[in-house]
Amino acid sequence: MTPYLSQKQNQLNRLNKALSEFYHDICVQIGSSDSVFDIFYAIIALGDGCCQKDICDYAFTSKQTIHSAIHRLEKEGFLYLKSAKGREMQIFLTPKGISFSEEKIVPVIDMENQVCSGMNANELDTLLLLTEQYLCQLRAQAANLPFYIQDEKKT
Repeated sequence: MTPYLSQKQNQLNRLNKALSEFYHDICVQIGSSDSVFDIFYAIIALGDGCCQKDICDYAFTSKQTIHSAIHRLEKEGFLYLKSAKGREMQIFLTPKGISFSEEKIVPVIDMENQVCSGMNANELDTLLLLTEQYLCQLRAQAANLPFYIQDEKKT
């Protein structure tokens, strides 16, 4: 790898880590874990009544992590579960959960929307296209790693 490519890869890794840290800091400041933030964010995106599997797929988070966070949130009165087909449970926000979402999660989504609004359509399309290309190429290259098992569900 050339020094130029190595430097650019390091920059990309640092930006990815900085983004993760940025969202983690927001979670800390709103008094939430990352998984709780992801659950509320996903419910807002997917709609009240979504299932745990939908949240896991949306947030790229394990079933176990989401399951325990959902049950903790249920005990704390932020959401409730309702039987769906089979063993699935639909997840609904309580008034306390709606209030939390409106106060803590929606402002973050509004901030993200403002950032995207500040980009022209070409910039935004390019950012998304290149990020998706990078992820697809990483996944393809990871298939060559002797220890890597690709999860087909994650896209």
